[in-house]
Amino acid sequence: MYLTAVLGNGALILVVLSEGTLHEPMYVFLSMLAGTDILLSTTTVPKALAIFWVHAREIAFDACITQMFFIHVAFVAESGILLAMAFDCYVAICAPLRYTTILTPMVIGKMTLAIWGRSIGTIFPIIFLLKRLPYCRTNVIPHSYCEHIGVARLACADITVNICYGFSVPMASVLVDVALIGVSYTLILQAVFRLPSQDARHKALNTCGSHIGVILLFFIPSFFTFLTHRFGKNIPHRVHILLANLYVLVPPMLNPIIYGAKTKQIRDGMAHMLSAAGKS
Repeated sequence: MYLTAVLGNGALILVVLSEGTLHEPMYVFLSMLAGTDILLSTTTVPKALAIFWVHAREIAFDACITQMFFIHVAFVAESGILLAMAFDCYVAICAPLRYTTILTPMVIGKMTLAIWGRSIGTIFPIIFLLKRLPYCRTNVIPHSYCEHIGVARLACADITVNICYGFSVPMASVLVDVALIGVSYTLILQAVFRLPSQDARHKALNTCGSHIGVILLFFIPSFFTFLTHRFGKNIPHRVHILLANLYVLVPPMLNPIIYGAKTKQIRDGMAHMLSAAGKS
């Protein structure tokens, strides 16, 4: 699953970079999503495999903090990228004649900076929230990778601030994204069903169908994992760990498959790139 995620997303990025016809906002955001998926899975899976395969059960504290930082940054960034893709789809369906004037390269650059600036700015304080704590209890994390609250619970001090910040600020950012995505697709569906011909409706729905699939694939497992971790006291701990590992594997593995199957331009670009490689 990890190899499929890395190879699939890596191939998708190469196709977007190499094909001039794919240098459009939709595919720029898609390549950003693919890069974030590689970051998310690569930050977690190799260490988890090392634990299971060669019993490499130790990690330095600074390395643990670094891993935690990149996991949470990737999560918040992916949420923001999905919002940007929903906005792209909204403009393409609801204001097609103004698409190129609204989503200019400068606007896309500003959106990219906003996505990553918000992600890093939201998660960066967690480093200091963890560093300030004294650790004098067990140093065993009951998980296959480091995450904020799991590390904070090893401290022999009050972690109320960590819990409040960890569950409120990042989740508030993601919930705002979910609400805005919901508004975007409500407006998109209203516009689609007002189109005069069935063929136009079908084409418009097909354009955004893959987006909706990827959005559901990201948010449903992430919220399920979050809610079971926060409120599922009677769920066995091994189930929490299994869900958390599947969350960082399944969406990154399936995203390029969904877009490859649903998007003709991606399929054509992949075929062209393979054909050019074969001739060379």
